[in-house]
Amino acid sequence: MNRYAVGIEYDGSAYSGWQTQQSPRTIQGLVESALKGVAAEPVEVICAGRTDAGVHARWQVAHFDTNVTRPMRGWVMGANTELPRDVSIVWARPVPLHFHARYSAEARTYRYIILNRSSRSALAAKRAACIFKPLDHERMAAAAAHLCGHYDFSAFRSSECQSNSPIRRVERLTVERQGEWVVIEVTANAFLHHMMRNITGLLIEIGRGEAPPSWAREVLEGRDRTRGAPTAPADGLYLWDVRYPDAFRLPSGRSGARSIIIPGLP
Repeated sequence: MNRYAVGIEYDGSAYSGWQTQQSPRTIQGLVESALKGVAAEPVEVICAGRTDAGVHARWQVAHFDTNVTRPMRGWVMGANTELPRDVSIVWARPVPLHFHARYSAEARTYRYIILNRSSRSALAAKRAACIFKPLDHERMAAAAAHLCGHYDFSAFRSSECQSNSPIRRVERLTVERQGEWVVIEVTANAFLHHMMRNITGLLIEIGRGEAPPSWAREVLEGRDRTRGAPTAPADGLYLWDVRYPDAFRLPSGRSGARSIIIPGLP
């Protein structure tokens, strides 16, 4: 039995999320079908992070097992001939059988992109959240500092979250402005369901001046989702990177972290 890891990028606008469901099109279903064509046998892929409907990925990682051997270029090029233009296999690597795309990951990074101007964008539609009211990114950054560390993030999980524990470790949470764009980036060991979008919703409220930066600490310590802000839309959310131990020798998404995703974004 051979195990391979693949790097996948996709625009999630047209899909019902990663996980295979009975009727809607999903990223997992498309990738499995494409790899099945290359392997000439059924393939099941397991990913690092199950993104929701409308969420994008710059650096999703998944693994699969197969009885056949193919060149790495064969997996990439063969699968991509079967995939739609908004889903792509970027790389493939052999990995040991103890590698697991989800459980072997040390950390994941999500990035949320906001277009902050008074008019909507035709080019960024479905690929960024548009906030018309001016955002104070410095207030947002001050609020973000309250959420870094090892905490109970119950206040930022959805009611559908199935995780056994709400405890997560946020290594890094930054808010930066680049002209009309505001970029929120969070690196954590793992994320609860809707955790990133709920953090973003809270930071947007604070950036609008609806609450002080200290509100972030109050919501966190309250551990009550109903005391937080509305969940931010999926449009602006990207799975940006997944970090693994160096021993697996996988490509890293940390290089080129400022690569262009949306026209006009530096």
